[in-house]
Amino acid sequence: MSDKQRLYLFDTTLRDGQQTPGIDFSVQDKITIATMLDELGVDYVEGGYPGANPTDTEFFSKKRTTNASFVGFGMTKRPGVSTSNDPGLNALLQSETDCICFVAKAWDYHVRVALGVSNEENLESIRQSVEAVVASGREAMVDCEHFFDGYKANPAYALKCAKAAYDAGCRWVVLCDTNGGTLPNEISAIVSEVAKQIPGENLGIHAHDDTGQAVANSFAAVEAGARHIQGTLNGIGERCGNANLVTIIANLALKEELSKKYQTGVSKEQLAGLTRLSHKFDEMLNRAPDAQAAYVGSSAFATKAGIHASAILKEPQTYEHVDPALVGNARRLMVSDQGGKSNFLTELERCGIKVAKDDPRLDGLIATVKEREARGYAYEAAEASFELLARRRLGHVEKLFHVESYRTQVERRYNAKGDITTVSEAVVKVEIDGQSILSVAEGSGPVNALDKAIRKDLGKYQNDIADLELVDYKVRILNGGTEAVTRVLIDSVDASGHRWTTLGVSDNIIDASFQALIDAINFKLMKAAKT
Repeated sequence: MSDKQRLYLFDTTLRDGQQTPGIDFSVQDKITIATMLDELGVDYVEGGYPGANPTDTEFFSKKRTTNASFVGFGMTKRPGVSTSNDPGLNALLQSETDCICFVAKAWDYHVRVALGVSNEENLESIRQSVEAVVASGREAMVDCEHFFDGYKANPAYALKCAKAAYDAGCRWVVLCDTNGGTLPNEISAIVSEVAKQIPGENLGIHAHDDTGQAVANSFAAVEAGARHIQGTLNGIGERCGNANLVTIIANLALKEELSKKYQTGVSKEQLAGLTRLSHKFDEMLNRAPDAQAAYVGSSAFATKAGIHASAILKEPQTYEHVDPALVGNARRLMVSDQGGKSNFLTELERCGIKVAKDDPRLDGLIATVKEREARGYAYEAAEASFELLARRRLGHVEKLFHVESYRTQVERRYNAKGDITTVSEAVVKVEIDGQSILSVAEGSGPVNALDKAIRKDLGKYQNDIADLELVDYKVRILNGGTEAVTRVLIDSVDASGHRWTTLGVSDNIIDASFQALIDAINFKLMKAAKT
């Protein structure tokens, strides 16, 4: 029996993370990210505000996690209104959630300025809201907004807010550094005082990164007694972001001072997928992964020429604080191609491909991937394209059809009503078993027309792709100018609910899209052949 203390990880990417300028998740984005988090092993996935907008209303129409608690977020009840008559609270209670998290003002300044109510009215709203959730049979938690600033201004009232939530039956009282300006020594001192009145196993920390110390502040709170940590994937969030949950997870698992005292729900196997998950999330946001991100950045374990590289070849721990493979990353020695083979073997094994370490085909595959990545391919975000490439290079999959040619055209014209409209058409010529098949289709754009034309008639494979649906399409410009290289990522899903990502890279956006479309179809056919 482990004597380690359990820490509970709470992800707020889909709620607080969505406050990031330029980020706006669709329902399908939220479903995908919730699944990623659920598979990672976090304890809570906060999905947003049920009833606040059509996206979140649809997202909360059913439970979106299997292992993690599915959390809805909202305001405490309005003063002067009963819990049964508060529309916001009732939307929360009617949502398909395991847990409801309330935001409550814990700084008397905000109670007066933002809410315009008395301190006691605010406390009563906290109590009654928590009691309503507990009565519904669900877990309740309260984010005490501006807690640390509130405590510094009026410690007695900030504590009353936290105690009101706890005494009403709150599972977690979360102390929020909402403005992100509190330093680790302040966090430690204040959480220590709060823990004298509220047990640590009911205390959480929610840190923002405005001083660049959100991760440090989270650990300061834990050392002072808190047992619940909130954060976001890759630290996204308003202003400077939130505590980076990716970094927190890696530190908790790999830094002995923390790992010998604490444990989380993230297994060693899940930890090994951390780099891939982080990069895939960035690709979903249509941005380049941070090369210097702790643990998961492409440069996190990179070394240039000189004595450092020489030393690492002899003894890796000379310049590496942990083994990069533990988080699914790889060592990069910029003066050689050495290193990385074990990571390829791990990824191939994940795809169900067995190959010997000394197999010359493996070296050829690694060389191909490195050459393609130099041209802009990013296989961490497109596992299906990687698996197809690997199986082809290793001779594990045959070519089922060949596209002889394709053509697209876009015509801009006036319709019968005199309005300007555009019409896209695609022609695709496919060869299957020596027979050519010509298909023509119109679409809402050239890529949509291509997709329709390719799948209009695929001969004997037509039934195998009948349930194939393209559900997301993302474009990334890799360099500037009108001749820029473009990367396209396409997400596909079939009737079984299996979702996969493919990619294409070209200086022509249509051709990059075409590559990703063809990979999506080939991956589906490969799956069909296995079943």
